[in-house]
Amino acid sequence: MPRIRVLLAAVLVLALSATAGSAGEAAKANLDILLDSIRANKKALVAANLTLTDEEAARFWPVYDRYQEELNTVQDRAVKIIQDYTASFHDLSNEKAMKLADDWLSADRVKVRRTYLDQFAKVIPGRKVVRFYQIENKMDAVLRYDLAGGIPVVGE
Repeated sequence: MPRIRVLLAAVLVLALSATAGSAGEAAKANLDILLDSIRANKKALVAANLTLTDEEAARFWPVYDRYQEELNTVQDRAVKIIQDYTASFHDLSNEKAMKLADDWLSADRVKVRRTYLDQFAKVIPGRKVVRFYQIENKMDAVLRYDLAGGIPVVGE
């Protein structure tokens, strides 16, 4: 887990540094590549830590791919909100701050995870469902921690 954490953290820091100070299509393309890399490593980490039989894997991965697609939509929204914030945090109006806060809270990963709980339970045993969500939560915690370090706090 520590090696993957370092890799994900490095990729995330590069993504934030590329987006915080850059503009234009090149920066967006770089961010897209970095996000794809994070997502690919995430799937590999799940695969390495969730021991599935061949039968379970055949049923699990299609559900996982749908789940991840929905989660990616939410996470892409969150990235755009962070980009918007980092581009304007120096002169952020009260109205813009409240809109960003509302948008951030609307990007609800928990809702997606809750929606898929029953679907995962239909394709793998309950203990593996819990393990999967634990793996997801640990990866999310690492990424969110590292992300928090790169986002400046708005002034008073």
